[in-house]
Amino acid sequence: MAAAGALERSFVELTGAERERPRHFREFTVCGIGTANALAGAVKYSESAGGFYYMESGKLFSVTRNRFIHWKTSGDTLELVEESLDVNLLNNTVRLKFQNCSLLPGGVHISETQNHVIILVLTNQTVHRLLLPHPSRMYRSELVIESQMQSIFTDIGKVDFRDPCNSQLIPAVPGLSPNSTTSAAWLSNDGDALFALPSASGGIFVLKLPPYDIPGMVSVVELKQSSVMQRLLIGWMPTAIRGDQGLSDRPFALAVHCVEHDAFIFALCQDHKLRMWSYKDQMCLMAADMLEYVPTFKDLRLAAGTGHKLRLAYSPSMGLYIGVYMHAPKQGQFCIFQLVSTENNRYSLDHISSLFTSQETLIDFAITSTDIWAMWHDAENQTVVKYINYEHNAAGQWNSVFMHSLPEEEIILRDDQDPREMYLQNLFTPGRFINAALCKALQIFCRGTERNLDLSWSELKKEVTLAVESELQGSVTEYEFSQEEFRNLQQEFWCKFYACCLQYQEALSHPLALHLNPHTNMVCLLKKGYLSFLVPSSLVDHLYLLPDENLLAEDEAAISDDVDVARDVMCLIKCLRLIGESVTMDMSAVMEMSCYNLQSPEKAAEQILEDLITIDV
Repeated sequence: MAAAGALERSFVELTGAERERPRHFREFTVCGIGTANALAGAVKYSESAGGFYYMESGKLFSVTRNRFIHWKTSGDTLELVEESLDVNLLNNTVRLKFQNCSLLPGGVHISETQNHVIILVLTNQTVHRLLLPHPSRMYRSELVIESQMQSIFTDIGKVDFRDPCNSQLIPAVPGLSPNSTTSAAWLSNDGDALFALPSASGGIFVLKLPPYDIPGMVSVVELKQSSVMQRLLIGWMPTAIRGDQGLSDRPFALAVHCVEHDAFIFALCQDHKLRMWSYKDQMCLMAADMLEYVPTFKDLRLAAGTGHKLRLAYSPSMGLYIGVYMHAPKQGQFCIFQLVSTENNRYSLDHISSLFTSQETLIDFAITSTDIWAMWHDAENQTVVKYINYEHNAAGQWNSVFMHSLPEEEIILRDDQDPREMYLQNLFTPGRFINAALCKALQIFCRGTERNLDLSWSELKKEVTLAVESELQGSVTEYEFSQEEFRNLQQEFWCKFYACCLQYQEALSHPLALHLNPHTNMVCLLKKGYLSFLVPSSLVDHLYLLPDENLLAEDEAAISDDVDVARDVMCLIKCLRLIGESVTMDMSAVMEMSCYNLQSPEKAAEQILEDLITIDV
């Protein structure tokens, strides 16, 4: 994924969403199963997102090649989208509303079997299993050559959301821990659907739905520190008998690793300990104090570790990797471990690496058997993404990911430029604004009018022009205007519309999650309104975009085996950067106008070069 030859490449963000028409979600309501308490559904959780990749997404002739699912949760609503990078998927978007419930952040877990894709969903009151056909059962052809195919969501309308086999109320005993924002869910080898949640008494409880095609009882097991716990039937054992547990080891991050006939449940707890439970034996097989790996932890010991995060990565050849993010004010630390089996069915952690970072708000991170990918949101509302090879990076040097920046806040016009022309050019330059942001701004601008906003890129441009010009004409009350007055008024209205677009673009660009597919080396950023992809940058782009201090530290031997060639490349890059810094807006306009008028760009470049030499100090 990361290293290409000796030089670890940077990545650059690409978004293909700007020209897409807004998605049309088919909506379904999942009726509450005894969730009469509407107030309980009003719990406010943050928005969350996630992704699922098919096991054969990296196989050339597979029906699931380059195909994946991503989702977003907000309040009582779950949006699911199946994407393909190769073919158009029909009916690939769906929106589910869960009555009187709030979806837990990250409370969506997807698995696949030979015949089905199973979506496990957790709300603050219920658990659900959605059974959909596997793409390989929908298309049996060995070689997929169609340009469009049906998505697995095509027939979701046939799903019985109220089927008690696939929906269950979370029992009052042991009960869900208040303000809980973590969960884990998985399928057993026997086809059971299992949901792990923090219990009200401070432990973990696991609710099991029997296989969808075999009648059976729903059961609940509670995992607690004291010893092997008793199997509970729902709502059977009162709190007094069960005994309450201290809040200090309440789990706030859960993850599951399935082994042949068992599942290991990892819980990162408020007391900064990482515990590993065997679901089959209902025993704690390991407890490790994470603060032992933090250099100065006096302040942390007293604070509940609610900002820490937990991720797992499994490699068939190397085993299980565990990534823990320890959050402290103004500094974070990633610790990477390998799970090691010791005697008597006990386990320990082999500490591989600790990496430090000073960014403030970690949104998400993902690990592979070699790398950490991390995404932050900084004080300037910018998304920051970096990655690092944690095994071979003694210097702790993170690799850059050059992010797509938000559009300019202000458009500066020269006197000879037409406001309408310049604003339209900025709004509709590919890569600046996504279709959804322009559509939302248009709806606000044309308040009170019903407009069909399923528009192509060119139709949208016409609608925007019409809307702003109509608002402008509606505000003109005098018959006579000087040209300058009219131009100022025109600029005012276009500026107002542009500011509205900018506001929505910023909101829809808010990062929610990283989605990493180790089979295809695809890295996606899931944002509030769209997704983007990270692709390796070329050597020249990498060197040109690097910050000055990183360029100075770049290893020339990694650029070329020939020392002279490496120096020449570095010299060329420094020249390009100098030119980039020296070119003024007027010089850019000269090049733009000559290209627009189909004149020679070389002549324009010569003119710019003469101007640069003239003003050189």
